[in-house]
Amino acid sequence: MTQALEWIANIVIVIGLIFMALGVFGVFRFRDYYSRILVTAKVDTVGFITVMFGLIIRHGFDFFTGKIVLVLALYIITNPIATHAITRSAHLSGYRIKKER
Repeated sequence: MTQALEWIANIVIVIGLIFMALGVFGVFRFRDYYSRILVTAKVDTVGFITVMFGLIIRHGFDFFTGKIVLVLALYIITNPIATHAITRSAHLSGYRIKKER
């Protein structure tokens, strides 16, 4: 049973890392700042959550898992706030989307 859980955990971690790697290519696909920061925030959040769930599965439910859940909860709260603050500061400083012809 432990060998199967370790395989599942490794697969979940690899899925999270692949999602993050493919998200890097998505960042280059978009042309303007606001689209890029949206993609970056989503890819970063989903990839991090997936990797952390893989670590939770791998280590089982113990004190270490409690620490991972705490870090995950703080990350889920602070990452959207930080992304919003960065985007809002760009908007307030006058950064606008350039219209293409």
